[in-house]
Amino acid sequence: MKVAVLGAAGGIGQPLSMILKNNLPAGSKLSLYDVAPFTPGVATDLSHIPTDVAVDGYTGDDLTKALEGANVVVIPAGVARKPGMTRDDLFNINASIIANLVRNCAKTCPKACICIITNPVNSTVPLAAEVLKAEGVYDKHRLFGVSALDVLRSETFLAQELGISEKRILVPVIGGHSGTTIIPLLSKVIGSEKISSKRISELTTRIQNAGTEVVEAKAGAGSATLSMATAGARFALKVVAGLMGEPGVNEYCYVEGGSKHAQYFAQNVIFGKTGWKKVCDYGKVSSFEKKLIEEAIPELQKNIDKGVSFAKDWLSKN
Repeated sequence: MKVAVLGAAGGIGQPLSMILKNNLPAGSKLSLYDVAPFTPGVATDLSHIPTDVAVDGYTGDDLTKALEGANVVVIPAGVARKPGMTRDDLFNINASIIANLVRNCAKTCPKACICIITNPVNSTVPLAAEVLKAEGVYDKHRLFGVSALDVLRSETFLAQELGISEKRILVPVIGGHSGTTIIPLLSKVIGSEKISSKRISELTTRIQNAGTEVVEAKAGAGSATLSMATAGARFALKVVAGLMGEPGVNEYCYVEGGSKHAQYFAQNVIFGKTGWKKVCDYGKVSSFEKKLIEEAIPELQKNIDKGVSFAKDWLSKN
C-alpha cells in the first residue's frame, strides 16, 4: 500500500505524515511531497522511526515520482486561514494549487483514492471532481473531502459536556465542512437528552466556529494543524483499511452521491476495496437539526457552484 502526502512539509503535513508512519500496515510506502526544499529532510527524519513503513521525500519537479503507484493521495497542501481572512479569500489562493495537484494525480495515479484536506473543502472537492472529469478518470467513489475534524471536535466538546470519556463517544456530523454547513447531530448521542435546548444550540455554534476559535487562539500563527493532522490521518487509515478488504470500516466525509440535499454532502460512508462503497442514511433528526439542514443547503450549494465555476475557468486556460 502506497500513500502519498502532498503538502507534507507544512503544519498539517508533517504531523499527519508522522501518524501515518507510525500506523500504516507493515510493508507500506509513504511518499512525501512539498514545494518546500527541505521535504526530503522531513522524510529522512521520519525514516528514523522504527516501523516497517518506507518513507521517501520529494520536492520541486519530482511530483510525478512521488505519485507513481500511489493507492491513496492525501492533500493538505495550500495556505492556512489567518485572522480576518474569509473562506473566499482562502479559496482564491488554494484553488489553483488543488487543480494542479489533482491533474497530476489524474495523469500519474488515476485509480488512487484522493483525500482533500485543503480548505475550503466545500469548494475544493467539486473543483477536483471537474478536473478529474476533464482528464476522463473521475470516479466519485475515490474522491473524498476530509471533514472528520468536525467529528473529532464534536466528540470532544460533547464528551466534556456530558462528563464522559472522549474515547467512548461518536457524534455524526453531516452537511459540509465550514461554518453553518457543519451540522452535528447531537440528538443521536445517548445522554444528549439531558442537555437543554439552549445548551445544544451553543454547542452546535461552537462546533461550527471551532476553526475560527483556533485561528484566533494562535493569534496569526496559523490555523488548526495538529487536530487536523489527527483527523486526516484517522481518515486516510480508514481508506487504507477499506482498500485492504477490512469489513465495516466507516467514517463521515464529504462526497458526491447518496444525498437528497446536495450533489456533494458530508455523510457516513462505508469503505471498500475501490473507495467508498455505500452511503449510510443518517435517519431521524431533531426539529432543531432539521432546521439547521434546511438553512445550510443554500450556502452549501453556493460553495459547490464556486468550485465548479473555478474549475471550468481554470481548465479553459490550462
